[in-house]
Amino acid sequence: MKQVLAHRLSVRLEPDPARVVARLFLPGEQTQHERSRVGGIADRVLALPEADVQVLAEQVLRDFSARHRDLPAILDGHAVIIASRIGDTPVSAARMLVLGASVTAEYATESAALCNPSAVPHPDQSGLLDGQLRVAVSLRAIGEGHISAIAFGTAVIGPGAQWEFQDRERPLVTGRSSPAQWRNSQLAAVLADHGVVDTLGATLLHELPDLFDVVDLERVLAHAPGDLLARLGGPATIDLVRRVVSSAYRVEFDADTALAQRILQPNAAEESNGLEDARFTRFVDPDGVVEYRATYTAYDGHQIAPRLLISSDLREFNAYRLAGSAARNKGMALFPRLVGGRHLALCRTDGENISLAYSTDGFRWSEPTLLYGPSRAWEVVQVGNCGPPVETERGWLVLTHGVGPMRTYAIGAILLDLDDPSRVIGSLRHPLLEPIDGERDGYVPNVVYSCGPVRHDGRLWVPFGIDDARIGVAWLDLDELLDELLDGGVISAL
Repeated sequence: MKQVLAHRLSVRLEPDPARVVARLFLPGEQTQHERSRVGGIADRVLALPEADVQVLAEQVLRDFSARHRDLPAILDGHAVIIASRIGDTPVSAARMLVLGASVTAEYATESAALCNPSAVPHPDQSGLLDGQLRVAVSLRAIGEGHISAIAFGTAVIGPGAQWEFQDRERPLVTGRSSPAQWRNSQLAAVLADHGVVDTLGATLLHELPDLFDVVDLERVLAHAPGDLLARLGGPATIDLVRRVVSSAYRVEFDADTALAQRILQPNAAEESNGLEDARFTRFVDPDGVVEYRATYTAYDGHQIAPRLLISSDLREFNAYRLAGSAARNKGMALFPRLVGGRHLALCRTDGENISLAYSTDGFRWSEPTLLYGPSRAWEVVQVGNCGPPVETERGWLVLTHGVGPMRTYAIGAILLDLDDPSRVIGSLRHPLLEPIDGERDGYVPNVVYSCGPVRHDGRLWVPFGIDDARIGVAWLDLDELLDELLDGGVISAL
């Protein structure tokens, strides 16, 4: 029996510190215990002579306009946020721009690292040669303060064993965010996760319509009985409901932006410290409707929350909190279609085993069942998935990651029964990819990791993060890999 050969390509995607966004910057308000300095900044800008203001405004536009899409609108928006600091004082357009620039800072979105990619067929397949496939690549971009965002790139596969990353256009665009709607049943599931079964919670659920947003919630709260709101525990329930409902949002990008210009940054409180490890899949429902779906991990600095992205075109995204006992840890990965009439997902709820979870609606996930545990020498610490399952004629192909001695991450694979994915029908004796010389040093050493491969032209293409610092690509012959999986037998620590 021969070991499956992973063909590493020489292509690399390196982090680019010039990929910046303009963020609101309020000195003295970074922590709860600081004193805001915004008022003093505004006073000093208001005191500047108008001639100096004009020069400063021109300098800001000259130095930074090429680095941001519609910089004047961004700065004006930030100036409006601190408008209460200037009262009724009339100011010129140039002074408003300088005010906005004084509470704005550039943030390099991938200055620390670029890693953990997933790949799916791109919505646009025009202009390609025979044998080519354009793929959308999601990226974990890590910037100052170890804050993660979901960035994107594009690559073209083929003809043959070729992968070419396309130029990543600039400037970056953060899109327009707005509240998204919830279903009543979704909120009920999240409240149940938090143990909220009191009369106030039940009353709110009863009064809210089946589809609602934050405006509907505030209307219901305004008409709720005062003695119910004031009961012990009432304020905590209200705070939880508000946080949960406001965590659902929609982000829309202009049609004339390229995919690589779009970046998803924290929009909900539970994402304040980052959006991590998006695992994208091209989901096809029973009617043939295609959606791009991704699970990702939100982090607020204290706890994590598994979340879901849904998009029909990778231009408009809706983001939601997931619920249920299976949605409490990192690393969920969705199956690309219903199986047996249900949504399925891989997850890891105990920190070291791969489990399988079910859902009727794609939001509430059942108690998971154990699927596969650490069994080989290179995965003695823990195992997890490396992205959504890939459907093949012989079963569901799942890339895994195993952690071994010296916290070395390697990529392996298992095969699940096509009709009953709770059955593991094959596994590998050896990893497909593991760190080699030249791939051991980086932000987190001794790591190769992927958030999702893509199948094309008889090959499995695996973009993978190297040491949480940069991205490489490898491919495997699909039939050879499936043969090896079925010949390797099934062993598991479960």
